[in-house]
Amino acid sequence: MPSPARRLRHHLARTVAVTAPPDAVFAHLDDQTRLAEHMQKPSAMMGGGQMTYAFDAGRGQAVGSHIRMGGSAFGVSLSVDEVVTERVPPSRKAWQTAGPVRLLIIGGYAMGFDIVPSGQGCRLTVWINYDLPPGPLGWLALPLAALYGRWCIARMAGDAVSHFAT
Repeated sequence: MPSPARRLRHHLARTVAVTAPPDAVFAHLDDQTRLAEHMQKPSAMMGGGQMTYAFDAGRGQAVGSHIRMGGSAFGVSLSVDEVVTERVPPSRKAWQTAGPVRLLIIGGYAMGFDIVPSGQGCRLTVWINYDLPPGPLGWLALPLAALYGRWCIARMAGDAVSHFAT
């Protein structure tokens, strides 16, 4: 698992306004199956593949809890183990990869969201810090990793906005 002090090379973030109080938004996003719902459906970005989730007893809702994902993209088998590193309701949650990462275009990563009260609702920022896959071909993934990362965080943020839209 990357140490908390390890700097991951690439950073992406998306901030949106959500028309719900921070505690409601946090409760919704604290369920990883809701947060990453876009990964559980076949899509062009996943090359027709999808991911499934397996949780430990903490269900990804406690510091130290593990979230395991497995599936495929473009016909290639993928797997990753994530561990929750921060959970401060109703304002912040973060998790990062633990152990070997078997993904196509990104390597180890840390992800999370921050929620700040704003007017009648809140501002939600979903972010990812990541490295490229290891090895000499990792740099070939650079443009695809940024494209995928932007898609992923935009889906997470946009799905939260849609869920609470009136």
